[in-house]
Amino acid sequence: MDLLTQGLVGASIPLILSNKKQLGAAGLAGFLAGMAPDLDALIRSPTDGLLFLEYHRQFTHSFLFIPIGGAIVALVLFPILNLRRRVGFLVLWLWCCLGFGTHGILDAATSYGTQLLWPFSEARYAFRLISIVDPIFSIPILIGILASIFLKKKKWCIYAVIWSLCYLVFANIQRDSAHASAEQLASARGHIPARLVVKPTFGNTFLWRSIYEFDGRFYVDAIRTVSGALQVPGSSIEKLNVSEQFPWLKEGTQQRKDLERFARFSDGFIAQGDGGSDTVSDIRYSFLPNTIEPLWSIRLRRDASDTQHVTYETHREKPAQKFSTLVKMIFQ
Repeated sequence: MDLLTQGLVGASIPLILSNKKQLGAAGLAGFLAGMAPDLDALIRSPTDGLLFLEYHRQFTHSFLFIPIGGAIVALVLFPILNLRRRVGFLVLWLWCCLGFGTHGILDAATSYGTQLLWPFSEARYAFRLISIVDPIFSIPILIGILASIFLKKKKWCIYAVIWSLCYLVFANIQRDSAHASAEQLASARGHIPARLVVKPTFGNTFLWRSIYEFDGRFYVDAIRTVSGALQVPGSSIEKLNVSEQFPWLKEGTQQRKDLERFARFSDGFIAQGDGGSDTVSDIRYSFLPNTIEPLWSIRLRRDASDTQHVTYETHREKPAQKFSTLVKMIFQ
């Protein structure tokens, strides 16, 4: 989720468990601890563009790291909160652990993938319930947190937590409905998918992106679950075949290793870029749910040395126009 929402959810549990005199301190500790795991985004390399993909949502997001991460945040905050609020370290550590612990769970509710069980497993858990940015989910939580702090009444924070849980239950129902609709669409085409996933589009749980694999191709469609169920057939693209599409890419080179890393990160949902280009796209993500325009990809170079890394690229062209199209698809 976005950082603000992570902080708000992180603040909610410490607020509920604290007394009225400690609401401000508990909220601040939980808020900062709830955002802290995303400091892993600072792990980058000027030569290896994929390094941050490997470490983002990895060890800082695992259950095992919660007490460690909570302790680090508590050690930073303790001099401030102990001086002004007379908060004991163990209480502060508890608040920070609670805030820190909500982060990985909330991230797992999105579709990006989070390594909750690292280092015992590198599996990326993604329940695909909500978008990384979802104001409908976040704004009521913000109101509840602020009301609890300024009105000194924890009931508003409790309402916010109840809202977030109900929203996730609703999103789960919507996801299952979208999945069933996507299966029907595939069946109507005479396809039996080797695998099929649906994921919410930007900022809502009403319009979903469906991706399934059949006979060496990926099929991408849009599924709307409210305002009259709607299926919007989209595009298809051939699944990446390295030996056929990149015959010049030698085994053992750094670019080949990077391609394998990118494939693991993308859960195998990768395809060659348009027009036979020397790019490989992660087709799980596109701003519009029925297109194969990627949000990110990697670029290979034929003249690269055996030790040279691929280039990681992001694509954010015409965001206003795409957002307008997305809104029309939701409400049409």
